[in-house]
Amino acid sequence: MSREPFFTLENRIAAVTGGGQGIGEGIAQRLHAAGARVAVLDLNPELARSTASAIGGLGLECDVSSASSVENAIHKVEAELGPVEILVNNAGVAGRTLPLWELDEKDFDGVYAVNVRGVFLTSKGVIRGMLDRKYGRIVNVASVAGKEGNPTLGPYSASKAAVIALTKSLAKEVAGKGDITVNSIAPAVIRTKILDSLAPETVQYMVSRIPMGRTGTVEEVAALVHFLASREASFTTGQCYDISGGRATY
Repeated sequence: MSREPFFTLENRIAAVTGGGQGIGEGIAQRLHAAGARVAVLDLNPELARSTASAIGGLGLECDVSSASSVENAIHKVEAELGPVEILVNNAGVAGRTLPLWELDEKDFDGVYAVNVRGVFLTSKGVIRGMLDRKYGRIVNVASVAGKEGNPTLGPYSASKAAVIALTKSLAKEVAGKGDITVNSIAPAVIRTKILDSLAPETVQYMVSRIPMGRTGTVEEVAALVHFLASREASFTTGQCYDISGGRATY
C-alpha cells in the first residue's frame, strides 16, 4: 500500500481559473497546501499575481471567454510549470439581477461567454494532453442555481445548468481512456465579494432556502474540490456534487 498521505497532490500541476480572489483563491491555496504547483489564472493580472505570489505559484492574466487568451495562458503554464494535470474551472460572472423581461441579449451572451464558453475553451486546451498522459482531473464550479434556477438570475442559472451538462458529456467522452475524471460542484450561496454585486433581496432569497440557515465558506468548497482533484477520486466522474447546506433536492 502506498505510504503517501491521503489526497496528496505532491508535484501535480494545477491551473485554477478565476483564482485571483474568492472561491478560486481558496481553491488555489488548498491545492498548494496539498502539494500541487498552482497556476492562478484571472482576468485581473494583479489579483492573479498576488494570489500566486502568496503560494509560490504562477500568476497569469487570462480571459477565459477568449480562445487566444486561453491558449496563450495554457502555453505559459506548460512552459513554466509543466503539463496541466488538474484544471479547476472556477471563473464566472453572475450578471445583472433582473427579471428576464428587463434583460437584453448582451446580458445573456456576456454571462454565457464566461461561464460556459470559458469551461469549453479551457477544458479543450488541456484534455488532449490528459488523454496522451492517461491522467487528469477537471473540476467545474457550477451552482445550485443550475439545478433549481434562481429568480432574477436567469442567464446565470441557465449557464450553470449548461456547465453541469457539459461536465457529464465530457466525462463520458474520456471515460476508460486512462485515469481521467471530470466532475462539477454545485455550491449554494458562498460568502465572497461577489455577493456585494447582487441585490440584497436576491441574496436573502438564496440564504432563506438553505436548511442550515447560513452561507457556505470558501474553505468548505475548496475541501470538496481537493478531493475531486486527488488520485483517490478515480472512480468518480460525470457527477455534480452539491455543497449547499441541504438546499438541493436532487
